[in-house]
Amino acid sequence: MVSAFNKKFPEYVFYPKALFTIFTASRMAKAGKLTYKGWEQASRSILRALESVGVKIEIENLSAIQNLKHPCVFVCNHMSTLETFVLPCIIQPFRNATFVVKKSLVEYPVFKHLMISRDPIVVGRVNPRDDFKKVMTGGKKRLENNISIIIFPQTTRSNYIDEKKFNTIGIKLAKYAQVPVIPVALQTDAWNVGRIIKDAGKIDPTRPVKFSFGNPVYVSGSGKEEHQMIYNFINNKLRSWNPC
Repeated sequence: MVSAFNKKFPEYVFYPKALFTIFTASRMAKAGKLTYKGWEQASRSILRALESVGVKIEIENLSAIQNLKHPCVFVCNHMSTLETFVLPCIIQPFRNATFVVKKSLVEYPVFKHLMISRDPIVVGRVNPRDDFKKVMTGGKKRLENNISIIIFPQTTRSNYIDEKKFNTIGIKLAKYAQVPVIPVALQTDAWNVGRIIKDAGKIDPTRPVKFSFGNPVYVSGSGKEEHQMIYNFINNKLRSWNPC
């Protein structure tokens, strides 16, 4: 049962819990003691902190991951900070995974230790050709080591998906490494973008958080058809969740 205070003042309840989790996990990561299990537990603590202020979280078709026998590329839309913190506790029980992240995420005070410990693929977003090479070579290496890759092709956070900006990097990596793609549609705008600190916006318990996993897609040929399938899956889910 969520108290009236927690619902009315969610930021005052959520952020202290979230910061405690981040500081604790980052300290372990800096000491080289944060395991995949520890990462999963920290992520679950963030999820529980959201639930403690009344945010409801729904997950569809988790069997797509449970039944997967190989590493994969998770291709997701990007809506808020929330998915970066919560996806690990959903995926990690079944598959070791890491992210493709922008350089600033491995430079944040404190949080950088946590992110670096997961051996992410870091892109600078200055030289597209260099970033592409990093994702291809680094991604294939991790996938060969049974570590799945979580990637947000539409790099900027948005409440909708823009087909023109939803690039094909996930499809290209999956084809290069010969692994399947699992599309992930997500609605995470319960955690808003902040005015002063971008990652510390208002928490809206009236907005449900939703994750929907598609079935594995195997890439053949140019990958154009598969890319369209993934875009359609995510776009159709977002439209069904927000029919107006």
